Amino acid sequence: MRRSTFSPEPDCAIAQSLGVVGDGWELLIVRDLARGLARFDELAGSLHISRKVLTERLNGLLESGIVERSAYQDRPTRYAYELTPRGRALLPVLVALQDWGDRWLLGDGSLTGTNAADEPPAQRLQELVGQRVPHVALPSIAGTTVDVVDADARATVLFGYPATGRPTRLPDGWDEIAGAAGCTLENRLFAGRYVDFASQRIAVRGVSTQRTDEQQAFARAEEIPHLLLSDLDLELVAALRLPTFRAGGYERLKRVVLVVGADRVVQAVRYPVTDVADAVDWALTTA
Repeated sequence: MRRSTFSPEPDCAIAQSLGVVGDGWELLIVRDLARGLARFDELAGSLHISRKVLTERLNGLLESGIVERSAYQDRPTRYAYELTPRGRALLPVLVALQDWGDRWLLGDGSLTGTNAADEPPAQRLQELVGQRVPHVALPSIAGTTVDVVDADARATVLFGYPATGRPTRLPDGWDEIAGAAGCTLENRLFAGRYVDFASQRIAVRGVSTQRTDEQQAFARAEEIPHLLLSDLDLELVAALRLPTFRAGGYERLKRVVLVVGADRVVQAVRYPVTDVADAVDWALTTA
């Protein structure tokens, strides 16, 4: 396994890990692969990195078993890169690093479940408009694993929410975190307009980082007709760089609504969501 110039302590997992992905470029490559950028030129363009440095870092990630590649063209041979299971296991690390940066470097250090429209997380989300959503399959309350974008729908409304308080009790101080409360109401409002969305061939999918069994119990109790998806492993969060906050020992999605076309291109983003009822109406009229 490749080691950087960093000399790790043999019995320290942190030091050993830094010996493999301690270089900032390597983590940024993992970030962009999670976003669906698979080809060398795509990565080079996104990272603004020299081809020599990118080649060296990709070779190191290949050697470390974090990335694998497959040829998509002959003469000359060109490769597409993707994360291995070992590489995808780094996604929670990236999300935690993003959360820390949003809070302590780009923010004032306060714990919050939302942001102002002029803050970096909101600007990052607005940059999703016009971008393609990569294929991310998540466990659903139907007992199946489904793509976050419904291929049979004219459009898909994806709404991310922090957590519902049924059946698992929310952490102490939850209501004191700005933007955290209101997830049950949001699901009820989307459920109440389900027929309206369906009549226009618009799929509605709610996403949280709660376990599937928790979501299933909530959906049964509330008679939720739309699919709820569990992003427990933070794959969608990493793919779209969605903002999170940490509460009760878990990363929680900040409330956001995205409208995605049948071509997988993000058509519109609503963030911050300050009026849940208005956001539901907005999603219906925008999709």
